[in-house]
Amino acid sequence: MTVTDTAAELARSREPYVQATVVRAQKPTSAHAGDTALVRADGRIDGFVGGTCAEASVREYGLMTLSTNEPLLLRIVPGEATPQTSEEGAVTVANPCLSGGSVEIFLEPRVPAPRMLVVGDSPIAEALARLGRPLGYDVELVSGQDAAPHADDAAVVVASHGRGEEPALSAALRLGVPYVGLIASRIRGAAVLSALDVPDDQRARVHSPAGLDIGGRTAAEIALSVLAEIVQERRSAERHAAPSPTAPERAVDPVCGMTVAAVDSSPQATVDGVTTWFCCDGCRTAFLADPARYAPAP
Repeated sequence: MTVTDTAAELARSREPYVQATVVRAQKPTSAHAGDTALVRADGRIDGFVGGTCAEASVREYGLMTLSTNEPLLLRIVPGEATPQTSEEGAVTVANPCLSGGSVEIFLEPRVPAPRMLVVGDSPIAEALARLGRPLGYDVELVSGQDAAPHADDAAVVVASHGRGEEPALSAALRLGVPYVGLIASRIRGAAVLSALDVPDDQRARVHSPAGLDIGGRTAAEIALSVLAEIVQERRSAERHAAPSPTAPERAVDPVCGMTVAAVDSSPQATVDGVTTWFCCDGCRTAFLADPARYAPAP
């Protein structure tokens, strides 16, 4: 499978990844401008952007860009491992294992768009799908009997006018979908909510009638009010959420001194119950030949 095929498969399965593209390479590095690889969320790398030592830095900073969702220009230069130097949008790391020549790699996170499930075939449902996509949502429009909310959905909006409302709403609430909305009048909406087989605290989470009160009358205006409410709720949750980690767990390769991502996809060895990570299999082999030599000073 080519890198392009793998990227398409990851996109279809909504798996985040980082596209790493060599934008500049100096001889005698084995990479060439245009070489491409993908860094998966578990640190596995598909494709080629240099040898195993360069891959260690691509894995480390690729995972970092995936956690921050910000692109980064990674410069890998030959030389003894030293603290990284950073500037806005770029970082330079020294790699003692590099076989001469520097390489610059653009790391671009590809995070799936938030999914919004719209249940129904009403004009409002169609307007939600039409207006939601330009706002960056991956909108899936389904009928009531085909509704299958996912735990990672950003929103589930039921606009089916009585067809399959209760199963879709109940499933979304049980999964903890952040925004659950019902397009209905206040009287009919109250009847639907009272019939849901969920605890009262979950029932109270349903936005019904869904949407901000902007006086909307047409299908497009009502859809706009619902999308505005979804955006409002989502941004409010982001403001109050605990800050996410800005980088993956890191470790220092005791053989060459490089920092590496402490993940299962990095070379590693466990001696006397202590796990050590490495930039490449060569450093791992050297360590295993004489672990005491690389033991930290008392």
